[in-house]
Amino acid sequence: MSLAAGAPPPLRPVSLPELRLLAAPRHWEVNQLIAGLESLTPVRGLLTAHHHSGVLEVEGEVDTIVTLRCDRCLNLFNQALRAEAHELLELAAAGVGSGQGSTLPHPSRPLDPTELTPGGDDLDDRLDPEGDFDPERWLFEQLSLRLPLVSRCGAECPGPATWSSEEGSGDSRWAALRKLKES
Repeated sequence: MSLAAGAPPPLRPVSLPELRLLAAPRHWEVNQLIAGLESLTPVRGLLTAHHHSGVLEVEGEVDTIVTLRCDRCLNLFNQALRAEAHELLELAAAGVGSGQGSTLPHPSRPLDPTELTPGGDDLDDRLDPEGDFDPERWLFEQLSLRLPLVSRCGAECPGPATWSSEEGSGDSRWAALRKLKES
């Protein structure tokens, strides 16, 4: 895939020690397809990562359009998919952290890493402090979490042609059972 003129560069993993050296948060403009996420349009939005000593604060707001199959009528339909996320990722080697909880600072105040308990319930995940942060993978996870558990094409869904499991019912979902029955 070639970059269009003026398009932001593709997301690449960034070293956490490199992020630690930055005086300000790292910002990414996102306008690309995300590996593993089948979407009709590129994922577009903004992503920010801010290294706070033992915590990586990640915020993002992105959207795209995905094609889903209706669980009721089996027709394909397009749906907008949007993710707005804020996570605190602990930077500690595996096995480090007490698991004891603490409380998050009030949202109107800036993040103070000294108020966070390593291994606490306020931290969402853990990364190796000498490893990498992969912004594309993080976005994939955030968008995947927002995919519906049950896909419905809308209030006007016609449903299956018939609700019967009898042969010739026209409902293709019974085909695998019919094959099994025939063998």
